[in-house]
Amino acid sequence: MDSLIPFTTSGSLVDCVDRKMLVVLRDGRKLHGVLRSYDQFANLVLEDTTERIYHGNAFAEHWHGLFLIRGENVVLLGEIDLDREDDVPLRQVDYHVLDPYHKNDIANKKVREDFKSQVLYEQKGFCKEGGEGDGY
Repeated sequence: MDSLIPFTTSGSLVDCVDRKMLVVLRDGRKLHGVLRSYDQFANLVLEDTTERIYHGNAFAEHWHGLFLIRGENVVLLGEIDLDREDDVPLRQVDYHVLDPYHKNDIANKKVREDFKSQVLYEQKGFCKEGGEGDGY
């Protein structure tokens, strides 16, 4: 009977080891890398890690190498289909070309979110919560 209960602990990551994964963090960063290890707290070790940034129909990558991620910072973890990875209709550009646009997008999003939070606080009675890096 116990075998019918879904396996939802960090042990369910065992099938993902040695596969290329996408990890989205609480601060919005998107990391691509090969999952090499994890522990009971869902802390992850990614190898050959690159951080991708996006703007419009372009993306850029910044190489980080070996990357250790605390489990509490993971919003999404998904396997990348290697057969379809190159079919993405985006063009790759140099990181330094796209970085200013990406930073501007982040700043604009923060202004919008701050305004939204202020309206919810003042007009709708919501409380102020969260902090830096607590976007999810």
